[in-house]
Amino acid sequence: MDPRSEVVLRQQDYLHGKILLINAPNDQLAKNLPQQVQASVWTWNFADHQAFLNVLISSHFSVEFPESTFDQVIIFAPKSKELLNYLLHVVVSHLKQNQQVFLIGEKKGGVERAAKQLQAYGKTLKLDSARHCQLWQMNIEKTEQLKPLDAWLKSYTIQVNQEHLEICALPGVFSQNHLDIGTAVLLPYLAQVQSGKIADFGCGAGVISAYLAKLNPTQQIYALDVDAFALRSTEVTFRRNGLNLDQLHLQAVTGFSDAPKDLNAIVSNPPFHQGIHTHYDTSEVLCQTAKLHLKNNGELWIVANRFLNYPTLIAQSFAQCMVKADQQGFKVLYACKK
Repeated sequence: MDPRSEVVLRQQDYLHGKILLINAPNDQLAKNLPQQVQASVWTWNFADHQAFLNVLISSHFSVEFPESTFDQVIIFAPKSKELLNYLLHVVVSHLKQNQQVFLIGEKKGGVERAAKQLQAYGKTLKLDSARHCQLWQMNIEKTEQLKPLDAWLKSYTIQVNQEHLEICALPGVFSQNHLDIGTAVLLPYLAQVQSGKIADFGCGAGVISAYLAKLNPTQQIYALDVDAFALRSTEVTFRRNGLNLDQLHLQAVTGFSDAPKDLNAIVSNPPFHQGIHTHYDTSEVLCQTAKLHLKNNGELWIVANRFLNYPTLIAQSFAQCMVKADQQGFKVLYACKK
C-alpha cells in the first residue's frame, strides 16, 4: 500500500460518513477504511480510474467535482501548486463551514508548502508525520462560490514558421505556462509528417495536435492522454484557435496499448513523469510497440531527451531509427514501418 494511504489509516478514527478521496493512489485504501466510512474516489488519471473500477471502488474520472454530497474530503497533494489551489477552491465551494478537509502528501513532494495553502480556508492542524509523509486537517471556516473552469486556464501564443497558435492549459497540465523545449524542437518538423490518421500520444495542452490540424484541415487527430485535465485543455486549445473539432478525437487512455490501430503516423513528446516521480515505462512501451499501431509505411515521430535510449528501442522494433535533429539537449527521432 502507498505510504500516504498507510498514514491515513493510522488516523482513521478522525474519519466518518461519506468521504471523497481526491487524487488517491491506485491501492486498496478505500476498501481498508473502517465500516462507518463510505469512500469514493475522484481522479483525473484514467489508468487509476480503470483500476479502481476493476476492484469495485466507486470512482469519478473528471476535471470537476462529483455530483454528490460528502461529509469529509481527503486530498492527496498533487505536484502542482496551481492544481491544489483549484482543488481547494472546488472543495470549499461544495462543502460547508465546519466540515473537514484532510491533506496528505510526501515530505519530498512539498506537503509542508501545500499545507500552507489550506490556511486560506480555515485553521490547520498536523495530525501525523510518518512514512516520510504528513497528514494535515483543516476545519472549513470560509467557503467560496464556484468559479467556471475557464477561470483557471492559462494561455500563451506560439509561432512556428508563419503559423500562430494560442495554447490553453488547465492547472497541472504539462508546460502550462510556456512552450517546453522538446516540443519547440519538434514542431518545425511536423510539416514532414505523413497526413491522414495521426495519434498524438501524451497530448498535454494540445500543442502538437493543434499544429497538425492547422497544417492540414483534413487530418484526423487522435489526442491521447491519461489525464482528464490534458484532454480538456486540448479541446479548449482547438476551440480557441477556431480549429475544426470534427478533426479531433479525444481519447482517455491507460497507456499506449489503448491507441488506435492503422495509423498513418504517431507523433509524441512522450511523458516520463508520474507525480513527483520519474517513470519511463510508458514511453519505452511506445517505442517498442508503436509499429503494431501503424499502417505499412506509417511513421513514428518522437522528441526525447538526448540521454535516453529511445533510438535503440525504436531501432530494435523498426530495424532503423533516424535522428532528424539534435538540439538543446533533445533529439527528434523518426522511423518508418516497412
